[in-house]
Amino acid sequence: MGFSAIRPGTDLPSYARELVRMHDAVIGGGRSALRPRDLVARSWSRVLGGGLDPGGQRCLRDPLPLDAVHRRRRESPLSLVIDDLRQIVCSVADASQFLMVVTDADGIILWREGSARVRATADRLGFAEGAEWTEERVGTNAIGTAIAEAAPVQLFSGEHFEQQQHPWYCTAAPMHDPRTGALLGIVDVSGPALTLHPAIVALVETAVRFQESRLWSHHQLALQQLRTTAGPLLAATDGPLLLVDDDGWVAHTSGVAAQARIAVPHEARPVTVAGLGLCMPERVAGGWLVRPTGRETRIVVDLDLSTTPFVEVTGGDRHWRSSLSARHAEILRLLHAAGPRGLSAAELSRRLHGDDQHLVTVRAEVSRLRRTLGGIVESRPYRIAPSVEITVRGPG
Repeated sequence: MGFSAIRPGTDLPSYARELVRMHDAVIGGGRSALRPRDLVARSWSRVLGGGLDPGGQRCLRDPLPLDAVHRRRRESPLSLVIDDLRQIVCSVADASQFLMVVTDADGIILWREGSARVRATADRLGFAEGAEWTEERVGTNAIGTAIAEAAPVQLFSGEHFEQQQHPWYCTAAPMHDPRTGALLGIVDVSGPALTLHPAIVALVETAVRFQESRLWSHHQLALQQLRTTAGPLLAATDGPLLLVDDDGWVAHTSGVAAQARIAVPHEARPVTVAGLGLCMPERVAGGWLVRPTGRETRIVVDLDLSTTPFVEVTGGDRHWRSSLSARHAEILRLLHAAGPRGLSAAELSRRLHGDDQHLVTVRAEVSRLRRTLGGIVESRPYRIAPSVEITVRGPG
């Protein structure tokens, strides 16, 4: 059944009526024999806490201007695969009476394709390009709830918070950057509730997995281009080295065991690399040249939690300071406390969220932390690099 909101053979009209009665009872503070699914209950709780009205606003959602939508499209990596998504999903949109909607990571609708009749209904709902479909803006909906839960979501009829969305079903899945794990956006299929087919879940899942693999292919082509561009420089350079892209993915290695990725390079910030020791990344066209410094191989980190969290890092003859979010400071503190054994993604999820259901969120947070701190944090498992000496000051 996956993340489906219905079971095969469900009487859709009858179930929709039951869900609407449940919605009105539960949101109104009453009792209902039918209880919302855990996913729906969590979302309703978040939305009610934000003060939204289930009556909703029957007007346009103050969409972004068209030029802003076009700019976001150009900047989105999803522009590389939108044509493929159209071919996979929209080929049956008219016959199946649904829309395919693709948002960015902020929940802003960038593309909308599908049935002309359903588009007209969606326009009246404000479900159009430039509109923001987060929980904070429009309540429980598959797009916003998929962002909040970091997981695929399907909602049917009265499971939506706003009453004006009850005639709809929506099925959404996050799409991530295969290089960094960062959320790129949401792929959603929506249509009239009574037209929902159980195969919609498989359609959306398949489309997302295939397009993430396509994005990985684009990444491999970019690494090949980086190798070609840097070819003359590599031919003239002696000694062990790595050539990496801006996300730390290795395009070329010489004199050191091959590895897929290192920490994200930064200008004038040392990074430790297995087999090379302390290195100072050097900017080259399209990427970075990473070579040993030949100096002291220890990095000293001072994590200060006494006020606004920050780190001071010393390595070789370099010294730098960076502020941290409270979440990143807590992750660093937990990894320090775990010692050399480190923590798996599930263990880190339990310490941060109280359960192991936030693996995608944890991986994304650690990825962002590694972008800030370079090689201080290692993965598989997550741990402080052996070449790092870390001191924690302040609470915790």
